[in-house]
Amino acid sequence: MGRKWNNIKEKKASKDANTSRIYAKFGREIYVAAKQGEPDPELNQTLKFVLERAKTYSVPKHIVDRAIEKAKGGSEENYDELRYEGFGPNGSMVIVDALTNNVNRTASEVRAAFGKNGGNMGVSGSVAYMFDATAVIGIEGKSEEEVMEILMEADVDARDIIEEDESVIVYAEPDQFHAVQEAFKGAGITEFTVAELTMLAQNDVELPEDGQAQFEKMIDAIEDLEDVQQVYHNVDLGE
Repeated sequence: MGRKWNNIKEKKASKDANTSRIYAKFGREIYVAAKQGEPDPELNQTLKFVLERAKTYSVPKHIVDRAIEKAKGGSEENYDELRYEGFGPNGSMVIVDALTNNVNRTASEVRAAFGKNGGNMGVSGSVAYMFDATAVIGIEGKSEEEVMEILMEADVDARDIIEEDESVIVYAEPDQFHAVQEAFKGAGITEFTVAELTMLAQNDVELPEDGQAQFEKMIDAIEDLEDVQQVYHNVDLGE
């Protein structure tokens, strides 16, 4: 599992390098979550989750507040949640989650990003079955054994617990996300190095050097699209 956490870290670091893009994506996600339910995170679990994620990316408070106020103001802007699946070079697999107010535009842009970079879009279900929806929560300052004890005392199940790079990473079922966080908060831990609901590949693949370069170019093209929120894949990006 450690390698999968490395891939999440690398994706996170890549996004952090382009803060305007990541802030815009979070602004949209926060707005949609607040508009679909109560604009109060204590009454809206979806919004609460998005805000927890935003915190790990250091999204400024004014971005969060602006998105929530926009939802409170009754904006008529509506977004559809879409998932695309596709293939990259050498059998690599990709899942793309998007929020869009123009389905045709987004589908066309995602298809072009695949096609121009050696990939192709597949039909729904062609890739997702090779991934597992997973909650990933990371903390610092505790050992693997201490984390295990915290979760056991709170009667919270985890798929796996890995100690890596000064963090302890908990992998759990998606419906255990808030339970894991509450267990940590009950132990006085309120800061998380990662707090994600992600799609982890059941098996990673390694690409030759030229294939990896092409793959990374394709992923960059997809992530650069305004409507794309998350991109998941099965490629081992190495150290």
